[in-house]
Amino acid sequence: MGITYADISVENLFNKRRLAVKSLVDSGSVFFTLPEHLALQLGFDTTEVSTREIILADGTRKAVPMIGPLRIHFADRYCDLSALVMGDEPLFGAVPMEMMDLVLHPATQTLTVNPASPYVPVALAK
Repeated sequence: MGITYADISVENLFNKRRLAVKSLVDSGSVFFTLPEHLALQLGFDTTEVSTREIILADGTRKAVPMIGPLRIHFADRYCDLSALVMGDEPLFGAVPMEMMDLVLHPATQTLTVNPASPYVPVALAK
């Protein structure tokens, strides 16, 4: 096992700015996160957005900006969501993976479309 990265694009749905980025994929994380410099490049003012209180892996609590709406693109799929502004690189958590019906393969360090639903993403709604 190792660290998995995926090439994605992130789009600000207000101004249609879109960036191609390499994102760390982490199924143990929940949200999608972006570092502040990328949020600024997308046109967000991180001082004028809502904040979300989060709990970090070490148990500390922190208030961080939350930006959106964003559209995340991977392969031929996308999802619309908000992102936490924090860290030094984009982090692709479980929520966008579930929304796009993607599968993480730790042994090969890849992220792929679910082979059980190769054409249309499927979501569990119960």
